[in-house]
Amino acid sequence: MNYIALPLSMFFIFVAPLWLILYYRSQKQTNKGLTSQDKETLQRLLTRTEQMQKRIISLQKILDAQAPQWRQK
Repeated sequence: MNYIALPLSMFFIFVAPLWLILYYRSQKQTNKGLTSQDKETLQRLLTRTEQMQKRIISLQKILDAQAPQWRQK
């Protein structure tokens, strides 16, 4: 029984506290939310997405006019 007690006690003294500290630190960072830089990047991506959506719609209109069968291919 002594051969199990020593590694188990070492685990609870050194590994478990470190594990808990790192776990709760990562949870705190996850719950913090978006930074201002993240929000700015997200806004730029949203703007670019809307621009690309408009371009795709324009391209679809052009293809519908010039090659009506393009959607079936």
